[in-house]
Amino acid sequence: MSSKDFDVTIIGGGVVGLTCAIGLANAGIRVDIFEAAAHYGEVGAGIGIGPNAVKILQALGILNDVVARSDDREPTLRLFKYRRGAAPHDTVYHYQGSEDDKGLGLHRANFLDALAANLNPDRVTTHFNKRCTHITSASSGRQRIHFADGTIHETHVVVGADGIKSTVRRTVMGEKAADESLVFTGTVAYRGLVPVNELKRAGVTSDVATWPVCWFGPDKHIITFPIKRASILNIVVFVTDYSKVMQRAGPQSGWSNWVQPVTQEEMISQFSGWGPDVQAMLLCIKQPSKWYVHGLYPPLKTYVNGKVVLIGDAAHAMLPHLGAGAGAGLEDAYIFAELLADPQTNSSNLEAVLRAYNSVRVPRNTFIALGSKAAGDIYEGHGPSGATDEGMIKDTGRQWDEVWHYDIRTELRDAQRILVEEGTFISTAA
Repeated sequence: MSSKDFDVTIIGGGVVGLTCAIGLANAGIRVDIFEAAAHYGEVGAGIGIGPNAVKILQALGILNDVVARSDDREPTLRLFKYRRGAAPHDTVYHYQGSEDDKGLGLHRANFLDALAANLNPDRVTTHFNKRCTHITSASSGRQRIHFADGTIHETHVVVGADGIKSTVRRTVMGEKAADESLVFTGTVAYRGLVPVNELKRAGVTSDVATWPVCWFGPDKHIITFPIKRASILNIVVFVTDYSKVMQRAGPQSGWSNWVQPVTQEEMISQFSGWGPDVQAMLLCIKQPSKWYVHGLYPPLKTYVNGKVVLIGDAAHAMLPHLGAGAGAGLEDAYIFAELLADPQTNSSNLEAVLRAYNSVRVPRNTFIALGSKAAGDIYEGHGPSGATDEGMIKDTGRQWDEVWHYDIRTELRDAQRILVEEGTFISTAA
């Protein structure tokens, strides 16, 4: 039985949507999840969880279950080496973290399995094969969700956790504005997973099995990090055409072309003149896929329209160069669930509570999204201090500190303070 006089419907059963459902269910709130696929599943290989996100999993009581399915036996230090892509592949900068800078690396599917196992069946119901087409308001003030199969579901609050291709975003922003917000960032990514032993046989002499590495160079960079107990190297190859940065992506019909199989020759041709270890790694990616990296740039100025709210990539899909997009989505889920769980939140003040969520989350996610764009520019020689080693080191600085060392509880208190100041909540301070 719900302890609240309202229910919540989440569109999208990915990592952020399920995390949100767990937080809401923990507070006794009734939740429906509608997922377009036939079962829970994630596209993509690896996902990095920074220290800020680890703290959220811990607060929700699910960290141990996630760790059990991760590539690490426990959260480990998030350190990073910056290595020249050209010979002799010397390390130019080593980003040293503190003892608190512990995160996780795991397969997206494993992460989703851990979350699904923690959904409370008494409070959370999942509906598969349900694709949302649009949302309208009922005369009762409830939200009416329309699905491709002709069915309708009514609810008090709709949460759009339906990713970068979000349908719910059109309700929040309007169809034209939603289309205009989505851009091709000018960056493509080639991905591959290669056994470390195979790399050694191919002639790679640099240590790739100990630290995550950024191999940097003009207009390109490569991120490598070990997974599966350092037996597999995850390789992500980024190439940016700075003449095409932030081009409007166009209507939904073009989404099928975002990922394409390509020849190995196409990928390798982008790295003429790079050093032998890079060449050897690329030769080990036999069947690369090419991902056209899209995002919401400039970042959205609002995530809320009435009782419809966006979280995760639906709100702030960003370039991946800080590895912080998933963590930002988990922060969204936590703040949203905590605000709705507040004893003073009820069906009569939901819109005010969502506005408070919006007030604290938009600035935070905008900061991370712009920082992610800046990080990629720095790695590829387009940082404000130039393409020299000294310039890159200066611009990189301590770029993760404000992402990782973030007090999410302070943000929650800020949102609650806003609600008190506007008269929605009554102060409970002693």
